[in-house]
Amino acid sequence: VTETVTIGTLPPLRFLNETVFERTASEREDGEKILSRTAEQRSDLISGLYEGGLKVWECTYDLLERLEEAGETFRGKAVLDLGCGAGLLGILALQRGATQIHFQDYNSTVIEQLTVPNVTLNCQEDDEIKDGSPPPKIRAADLSQHHPLARCRFFSGDWSTFLAFLKKEDPLPKYDIIFTSETIYNPAYYPALHEALHQLLAPGGLVYLATKSHYFGVGGGLHLFETFVEQRGIFSVDHLWDGDEGLQRHVVVLRFRKSKG
Repeated sequence: VTETVTIGTLPPLRFLNETVFERTASEREDGEKILSRTAEQRSDLISGLYEGGLKVWECTYDLLERLEEAGETFRGKAVLDLGCGAGLLGILALQRGATQIHFQDYNSTVIEQLTVPNVTLNCQEDDEIKDGSPPPKIRAADLSQHHPLARCRFFSGDWSTFLAFLKKEDPLPKYDIIFTSETIYNPAYYPALHEALHQLLAPGGLVYLATKSHYFGVGGGLHLFETFVEQRGIFSVDHLWDGDEGLQRHVVVLRFRKSKG
């Protein structure tokens, strides 16, 4: 069972229905035990075990709306969806002409059970979608250089592990655009996140960060992260959008500071 989100002029983004996914969790492969544990604890977050990737969080929609307003096409760009979850931001870049799109999430279960099926779903032709067919398993033979999935790679693990893995590649991948939504809820993760952004953002590149002002219970939030970034002196932070309804939400852009002199 799929849902479709359509925002302004953006192409429709299809993804697996969260409620149905939860109800069928017991039927899915669960090597990390995150599906069973989150069901038992009725929790969207279990620190160090499950980092919320099975849910599409509100700020993802905020960022999609800002991208629609900006008219970003991504054509010819390398894009990283960091902490991707359902992968909607990376999927948008895929549909809008990015040359390579990498998806990363903490949990391999999220990547295998949610991200990859969602990306595959959005690579199907419209007539395949209409007949109700489930996302097909893509055969290696289907992955010609012209197939959209050939532009995608998928990674799981924490940010330090992810960065260490990419550093084994020569040259180190660099991304023109990095998306990260609702990833600054825990201040303990700021050093690893900042280092990944520092090492992986291309010169002249942009980091789009969508976040709430404050995350109750875990203590993180935008002000704390902005202070952390300011102290490091690597990035500037510009507010693209500040929402004032309910629990305040924001979309900010990080870019490398210009060297003085």
